[in-house]
Formats: sequence, structure tokens, C-alpha cells
Amino acid sequence: MLELAQRVGRELTTAGALLVTAESCTGGWVAQAVTSVSGSSAWFERGFVTYSNAAKQEMLGVARETLERHGAVSEATARAMALGALRHGRGTIAVAVTGVAGPTGGTPAKPVGLVCFAWATHGGARTESRRFSGDRENVRRQAVARALQGVLELLATEPRSPDS
Repeated sequence: MLELAQRVGRELTTAGALLVTAESCTGGWVAQAVTSVSGSSAWFERGFVTYSNAAKQEMLGVARETLERHGAVSEATARAMALGALRHGRGTIAVAVTGVAGPTGGTPAKPVGLVCFAWATHGGARTESRRFSGDRENVRRQAVARALQGVLELLATEPRSPDS
């Protein structure tokens, strides 16, 4: 995970970007991974751990209607979390993670291992869902790795400023 976080840091630095995280099922693990890199304060702005629906609403501005209609584990909620992290922070790129890490809490529609992601800039957001296998620790570890990989993918597609 450290090598992946270091790559994220190098790419954010090259792009002149600041990362902000919005996490639910990973409980701040994405932020922990990036802050394990020395010098990360140059490219990591802040992290929001919003485990409850109330926290998602209060800290990130996720609409109650979004949570009621789609649930906390949904691409719509992940998108709202990422965009809210950008609004409530000073970052230029956000990643959001929400899911069912297990071993309980799954349903037929939203089984254990389902994780929804969003990556956003001030120009918009993209989302995806993945289903990971394994125990709670493994689901969370895979979610953190995918969140960071998605940041790299977003950076590879974002236009760079002339001075970066």
C-alpha cells in the first residue's frame, strides 16, 4: 500500500493537485495510507470519516433524499460524498468510499463486499462499484487500494495546467 500511496503523492505533486478523502467503510484508511508517506502534507489536504448517515449529511452535505432513495451504499451517495468533500475542503481532487465491509450488514441487493467509489474534481465526478471477497479486513484493504488506483487513473485523464 505504501508504494501505491507514494505513486499517488508523486502524481498529485506533478499535477499541482491536493487530495481530499471522504470515507465510510474504510474508516479513514485511505487517509492513513497517504499520510504514511513523508511529505504528504504537500499534496493531502484533509480527510472526512463519515460513517453514519448523519455525518454524511452534516460534514459533506449529502442530501437526506439521496440517502433515502439510494442508501448509504450507492454510487449516488459516493458521488455526493466526493463532491461534498471538495466543497467543504480545499482539495482539488476527492475520493469517496462507501460500502458493506461485513461480515454483517449485507442484503441480496447490497451484499457484503460491495463497495461504491467516486473520484471528483471541480469539473465533475465518476463513480463505480466493485464487489470484493474475503473478510472485513480484506474487503477494506482492497477498497483502499482501488480508491488510490482510481486517483491515479483520474490524474492520468485530467488536463494539466501549463506550469505543471
